[in-house]
Amino acid sequence: MTDIPVITIDGPSGSGKGTISQRLASSLGWHYLDSGAIYRALAYAVDQAGFTVDDNKQQIEELARELKLSFQPSADGGAEVLLDNVNITSSIRTEECGAMASVLAADGDIRAALLQRQRDFRQLPGLVADGRDMGTVVFPDATHKIFLTASAQVRAERRYQQLKESGINDSIPRLFTVISERDARDASRSNSPLTPAADAIVLDTSEMSLEQVIGQVRQQVGYQGL
Repeated sequence: MTDIPVITIDGPSGSGKGTISQRLASSLGWHYLDSGAIYRALAYAVDQAGFTVDDNKQQIEELARELKLSFQPSADGGAEVLLDNVNITSSIRTEECGAMASVLAADGDIRAALLQRQRDFRQLPGLVADGRDMGTVVFPDATHKIFLTASAQVRAERRYQQLKESGINDSIPRLFTVISERDARDASRSNSPLTPAADAIVLDTSEMSLEQVIGQVRQQVGYQGL
């Protein structure tokens, strides 16, 4: 498995890693892993089962180990998330689901239960994986490692626009608070904290357009045909 190339793109929510990773995987014809969607799908499954982290830890770990998750291209060029062959993409994109996913991700036992499930996505001809610890924990031997970041204010504004385009009303101040709290939780957790790998290329996308970020990633990765 270690001879199968992997490109990891890590970073906080709203840094652009999802869009960049999808574009990169499509350009290369490689498999795509949205690790954040795995945690969100688990959060969705936990909610559907009526479990809580405090009272149903063992059941949640079992759910994590048996999570039947897959991705398929969407009409807009993105990726749809299927759980047990049911499309749950819109259900897991809420702020509430993201917050629960962050709580689950802070638990070391739950992270361990999902670790092999994520590594199973490493298949020929290659994999583009985006998340928060792809380059540090899940694929430490990745061929290339990118870490995207941006200010919390910029990421809140981006998220606001995404929600607005989806017909969802929210406010930038509230999103800024949610994002800041999640950043603090992700960076301070004892298990797989959000931090760049020592050998990662760090790109601040705060003042960059999508095409500029893609250009920078293309330059760093160096694969032909991108």
